[in-house]
Amino acid sequence: MKNKESAFTLIELVMVVVVIVILAAIGIPNYVKSKNKSFQKEAVSNLALIAAAERIYRLEYGDYVSCANATDCNNMLKLMLNGATWSYAVTTAGGNTTKTANATATKDPCTYSFPNSSFDGSPTASAGCN
Repeated sequence: MKNKESAFTLIELVMVVVVIVILAAIGIPNYVKSKNKSFQKEAVSNLALIAAAERIYRLEYGDYVSCANATDCNNMLKLMLNGATWSYAVTTAGGNTTKTANATATKDPCTYSFPNSSFDGSPTASAGCN
């Protein structure tokens, strides 16, 4: 009785590798795109949170608060922002009536900001945001 060994041929192995490469070529760009979108949604969501906290702060103290980074915003507005992906700041321009909230990407050239001093509406995106 003969022992017959079974094994994959080189062509079969190459075909499997080609299929895996094709699937990776399709999947990786989609993964990166959805990851970037989730980072951008994080910035918009946190800016809405900063805007709400600024309105509450103004009701309590009669003025908006300025903060230079996420740590300052967390301390002054009693928030829990993560400054690892985005850099958050509330800046004052021209006095108490003109305040803007800005979120700037630390890795991308993307900026979200509120267009008016009352923090109403939704943030606008710069040209660098996809």
